[in-house]
Amino acid sequence: MVYEAIRREGQEELQRSSSALAWSGLAAGLPDAAWRPLIAKLGYSVGFLIVVLGRQQLFTENTLTPVLPWLATPSVSMTAQVLRLWVIVLSTNLIGAGAFAWAAAGTDVFSAEARAAFGRLAAEAMEDGAGTTLLKIAGWLIALMVWLLPFSGQAKVGVIIVITYLVGLGRFDHIIAGSVETLYGVATGTVSWPQYLFHYMVPTLGGNVLGGVALVAVLNHAQVTAGAEDDA
Repeated sequence: MVYEAIRREGQEELQRSSSALAWSGLAAGLPDAAWRPLIAKLGYSVGFLIVVLGRQQLFTENTLTPVLPWLATPSVSMTAQVLRLWVIVLSTNLIGAGAFAWAAAGTDVFSAEARAAFGRLAAEAMEDGAGTTLLKIAGWLIALMVWLLPFSGQAKVGVIIVITYLVGLGRFDHIIAGSVETLYGVATGTVSWPQYLFHYMVPTLGGNVLGGVALVAVLNHAQVTAGAEDDA
């Protein structure tokens, strides 16, 4: 039942227009703000609550939902639809994250103390090597959250808070939330574009996709289809 609910949701997402995906993805990049660690790690969950409950497009969620329909009926056209969704949502999420980071760095909206804290967050996000960043499991945890939501009922908010709190507490790199921090470093000149792209963005994106697709979508698809074959 969980599998079928998420597969149908993924099918609906694949059928959304490119413009709808773009606006939704842009909105999802904005609320996951760089100030979240200042109100403890539970603050990390606030952005995810806004995104998930508001049904805004977040890239890491989409490493699960559209992959299930693709695994169920793989084809060239289905592959193209998945890639279209990924490109639009990822790019607009990053634009939204970058817009917030540049606004935080270039305006007086936040105090000097807050901006100093943002700078420390950017430095912390760049501490791990690319290999370590690739192997972190944020993508797996976010995809697991998506897997649990359809039948969580009144516990939906609790599921979002607990899973995303673990992501923040464990300092697991998330391609969108972490990009707010690292792009703040780019905006202030403490992180270079090549450092962001190759030391952070590429390995984080790879790890998030690997976690969501391989550890959740593929394995859960395999167990569901295997169970269906056994029943037959």
